[in-house]
Amino acid sequence: MNNTYDFTKGSITKQMIFFSLPIFLTNMLQTSYQFIDSLWVGNLLGSGALGAISLAAPVIFTVLSFIIGVNSATLTVLSQRKGSNDDEGLIESLNAFVVVLTVLSITFGIIGFIFTNPILKFLGTPDDIFESTKVYLRINFLGILFLFGYNFIGTVLRALGDSKTPIRFVLAAVILNAALDPLFIAYFDWGIEGAAYATIIAQGAAFLYGITYSVLKSKVPFTVPHWPDAKETKRITKLGVPAGLQMMTISAGVTAIMAIVASFGTQVVAGFGAAQRLDRVIMLPAFTLGAAVNSMAGQNIGSGKWGRVSAISKNGIILILSVSFTISAIIFFSAESLVSLFINDAETIAFGTTYLKTIAFFYPFLGINFVLNGVVKAAGAMVQVLILNIISFWILRVPLTYLLSEWLGANGIAYGIGISFVLSSIFAITYYKYGKWREIEIFEQEEAIEK
Repeated sequence: MNNTYDFTKGSITKQMIFFSLPIFLTNMLQTSYQFIDSLWVGNLLGSGALGAISLAAPVIFTVLSFIIGVNSATLTVLSQRKGSNDDEGLIESLNAFVVVLTVLSITFGIIGFIFTNPILKFLGTPDDIFESTKVYLRINFLGILFLFGYNFIGTVLRALGDSKTPIRFVLAAVILNAALDPLFIAYFDWGIEGAAYATIIAQGAAFLYGITYSVLKSKVPFTVPHWPDAKETKRITKLGVPAGLQMMTISAGVTAIMAIVASFGTQVVAGFGAAQRLDRVIMLPAFTLGAAVNSMAGQNIGSGKWGRVSAISKNGIILILSVSFTISAIIFFSAESLVSLFINDAETIAFGTTYLKTIAFFYPFLGINFVLNGVVKAAGAMVQVLILNIISFWILRVPLTYLLSEWLGANGIAYGIGISFVLSSIFAITYYKYGKWREIEIFEQEEAIEK
């Protein structure tokens, strides 16, 4: 693949910037799915429909989270295979992830579809948006394989050092989604169902494009899928299950936060949903560098170059802090205008604006978590990061958000979330400095398994 990087040599800063930029653009494009849906739904169908898709988003992510987490182990395994020049092992591991993740995505899609009603009741979904949220969710569950599929292909390419090619898949999907949204929502008068159908059709197109390109042009060593042998299954279980539980911990925490938000009524839900579309833009550099340092550190861990791993961590922290503070300032001073893009209800706009202005400058601390956790995950410290995420969400974020919202009302939501970002970063720094993640060997039992 002409677009791949060898991270075991060369300028770390230059590689980090040029490898990260395509990932950032890809994440921006992926975020635009929800952004475009929210613009059309909020303006054409009103605050109730916007609240519906805002409630649906964390539910979809919760159901998909275990698969996404297992998929994140792909970066660790494949990047270390790449760094150690183990071509045969790379092919075996890639096949194993394809088979296991495909089975999981289909299974979880079916489970999510069947249990939509109990999930929404558990969240305390307001009665006036219950049916529309249910319809939107179920359509998305039908297309969950497409959402997983094109994200998996992008993860594989990044693990191999190629962050540019995935932009093509996502860009094609975004263009298609942007064209289908107004057509389905307004022209065909399908309402919120139209927004859901536009999304899964676009994701399906990205998935097919990704498969075709990877097999025919990108030289990714995919093989005809076959059930993986014992050593690969054990490795996926050892790394993938804790990684999957990490994501479920995060997504369940996000869902719990949404349940707290829902207790304040439809307008607060809609305002929070609009703000969430915007604060994801603030978080994009953190997501981006988390994925970039995972690939970069993984290749160097695989080749035993620990000095470069430390340099990757240092450069990542410097870069995330400078970028995050800049974006936070922009969001802070333009919060009201940005929230107004999604909705024209005064109370909804007021809450969304206050939320963004309160939380904006807490996000750089979240960036520290993503960078340092990305490095230690590259070594295989999946259980340890799972523990850090449990602390972050269930000991800090959810309780703080609940307590401060009880004390300060709806405006306490932002303070609870923001303070948890700061405290979580302290735990991440402590584990990075004093934890034993450098001693982990994810391939150490290879010979024993084969025997």
